[in-house]
This record gives sequence, C-alpha cells and structure tokens, in this order.
Amino acid sequence: MTTLSIRQMARLSGLSAHTLRYYEDIGLIDPVARSSSGHRCYGEHDQRWIAFLLRLRATGMPIQDMLAYATLRRSGNQLDSVVARQQMLQQHVLTLENRLASLQDNLSIMRDKVAFYTGLASALQADAQPDSTGADHDQPSLPTRLEPPA
Repeated sequence: MTTLSIRQMARLSGLSAHTLRYYEDIGLIDPVARSSSGHRCYGEHDQRWIAFLLRLRATGMPIQDMLAYATLRRSGNQLDSVVARQQMLQQHVLTLENRLASLQDNLSIMRDKVAFYTGLASALQADAQPDSTGADHDQPSLPTRLEPPA
C-alpha cells in the first residue's frame, strides 16, 4: 500500500500542508495514520477522499456542506446516511446544472458580441482603405446598427 507524507500529499493535491492539517482538525478529513516517528501517512483511502473533497471544492460546495457530507460519510453505509448523502449530491448537481446553464447563456452573449465587433472592425477597415476612384473618404460610413440586439 502506498502512503504519502504530508509534504507529498500537499504536492499531489495542490493543498498546503497547513490546509491538510486544518481539514483534519475540523473533521473534514478523518484522523490520518501516523508513522512510528509521528509523521502523517496518507493512505490510498485518504488520497481518494481528498481527491473527492477537491472535486466538491472545485464545484463550489461550501465547506459547511462538505463537513456535513463528511459527518454523514463517517456514520457508514446506513440507509439514512446513504440517502442523505445522495440527496446532498443531487442538490449540488442541480446547483451546478443551473450555474452551467447561466454560464452557457453568458458565453453565447459574449460570442455574439465578439462577432459583432469583428464585423464592425472589418467594416471600418474597409472604409479606411483608399478608393481607386479618388472619392473623398474623410467621413467613414458606419453601420446603421452599432450594437447587436440584446
């Protein structure tokens, strides 16, 4: 079985050693096994749990919810605990889906805006080109619509 020191776990997870100790102190991480010299030894089970916590954190789950989930997890695979964890994760999934839909809407608007400015820049650049007929282009013509529809 592969175990990691706190320094190795910090490097692997991207969390600081201080954060790993803090997570253990508040109960987010179960007490970590210690070597004969007293140094923390993170086993594969610890590593998988920390990787899952990082997923929850990356998706914006508040630490209080993560703590509640960890408490339920610690109670084992009893029906009440399993159902409560499933419901917590299902609610988090719904939150993520709503956030993702909002981001998709915003991304679409930003893409439309980029396309608008690309077209406007092209039109302005074409108007700035000298005309071989010798026509006066001191006043470039602008598109009649300056902003895309909202």
